[in-house]
Amino acid sequence: MDDRLPTSLLIAAQIRIAGQHGIPIIVRRRGYEASGTIYLKISRLDGTAHVYVQARMGDEVVWHPVSRADPMPESDAEKAFEKQAQIDPDGWLVEIEDKQGRVWFPGKVIKL
Repeated sequence: MDDRLPTSLLIAAQIRIAGQHGIPIIVRRRGYEASGTIYLKISRLDGTAHVYVQARMGDEVVWHPVSRADPMPESDAEKAFEKQAQIDPDGWLVEIEDKQGRVWFPGKVIKL
């Protein structure tokens, strides 16, 4: 039995948590409510951004950069983000604006 929260509830919770710290999280595209993969674009507000895809390593949630160039120029990040939308129609596209580049979702970031 899978005891993970539905993706829609996880995202709603993280929006609320980050919002309490003044960090905006915007859902740019809704995916499959129950278990859609989350793609994050984290704008560092300095012209660069991270783009991560949610993955699982065994029972652990991790965030994997979509490119070796991490962070990347904002324009390249936007292209990579939109490409994920074309690849995975059930995925959620979530954008975070955080100068520190924090993920704001459970799980560790994997470095390439």
